[in-house]
Amino acid sequence: MKLHTKTNTIQLQQELATGSEAALRKLYDLFSESLLHFTFTIVHNRELAEEIVADVFIQTWKKRTQIAAIENLPWYLYITAKNISLNYLRKERKQKFVELEITNLPLYTIEPQAVQHLISKDFLQSITNAINELPPKCRLIFKLVKDDGLSYKETAELLNLSIKTIEAQMGIALKKIHTTIHFLIPVYARKQ
Repeated sequence: MKLHTKTNTIQLQQELATGSEAALRKLYDLFSESLLHFTFTIVHNRELAEEIVADVFIQTWKKRTQIAAIENLPWYLYITAKNISLNYLRKERKQKFVELEITNLPLYTIEPQAVQHLISKDFLQSITNAINELPPKCRLIFKLVKDDGLSYKETAELLNLSIKTIEAQMGIALKKIHTTIHFLIPVYARKQ
């Protein structure tokens, strides 16, 4: 998981608005992998998904002067990726309605950075495994909300689901993770 904060995305937006290519590169580094996985779930073709992600950043560069006014940049990038993907599918007439292909969702990974001193590698791996055992749609929703900082409403709009569905899926995810942590804490407490 790539950690990005609202503060550093706002800073990147401001730098991008002034024409900074370095800011575009940083933005690409932060979001390209997540957008690639997301677009792949729509178009089912890796090369095409890579092309769509490139188009997202080309479009972002073209609209760089307006980027600073966007309140939630990750959501904007996901919506742009979704729209470009759906436009491609419409042009190619492969499908009239697209259901996200969630069976090809990549495994979730937690990269210990700030938390590496607080919890052990085994504990972190157990939590990662619990997340990866979630149903694919639940895992995707968890990633969009927790990693990418999208609100429940934004996630619902992005995936064409109701907010109640997002709430239910997040409840499932958090309960599973809580159960794993609750089970592991006594084990790790005994090791200390």
